[in-house]
Amino acid sequence: MKRRSALLALVLIPFLPCCNGKGAPPASVESQPAQAKPAIPAAPKVRFKTSQGEIVVELNAQKAPVTVENFLGYVKKKHYDGTVFHRVINGFMIQGGGFAVEEGKLVEKVSGAGIVNEGQNGLKNDRGTIAMARTADPNSATAQFFINVADNAALNFPSNGGYAVFGKVVSGIEVVDKIKAVATGQKELTMRHPATGEKLTMPSGDVPLANVVIESVTAE
Repeated sequence: MKRRSALLALVLIPFLPCCNGKGAPPASVESQPAQAKPAIPAAPKVRFKTSQGEIVVELNAQKAPVTVENFLGYVKKKHYDGTVFHRVINGFMIQGGGFAVEEGKLVEKVSGAGIVNEGQNGLKNDRGTIAMARTADPNSATAQFFINVADNAALNFPSNGGYAVFGKVVSGIEVVDKIKAVATGQKELTMRHPATGEKLTMPSGDVPLANVVIESVTAE
């Protein structure tokens, strides 16, 4: 399917080698026991302030706990602030969270390791839902996400493991519709080599001709 193939072709997610524990300092005898992580609310909300307006997304931590925790981690680190929607296909989805403007160019940001795919959680890639972008490897999602602007049944489980939906737009769907309608074309994107981090520049399609900037993403 053309739409699904297109999504797989331009996820552009770099991988960072995982730490294997070598060289770590020995544990201190006086160290305190690790404290439990604070519980994530069942339905936390995040606000996207974009150059086209604001979007509020309600996350589903019950159905997608790993994905929501991962996403909120990037929000807390301000990873998304200043990124763009780098891929827009009207009638399909708008994708962002991976590229920022550097010296007038769209350059991929460094992100963490891939997470376990929660594509089997029963949430569907329906219009207004937010899901994780990834490569053909189901467990490769890091920071990039997309918002469905149509019902995209081809992205649901069991197709290639499913694309993990982890929330839905509860305010600002009209802003999503504005973004999906922007003029797009071919532009150069600077990506990072998955293993070395080396920057590689190449042309890519479906890129907004005028940058649609995610000015900030904040938890509410």
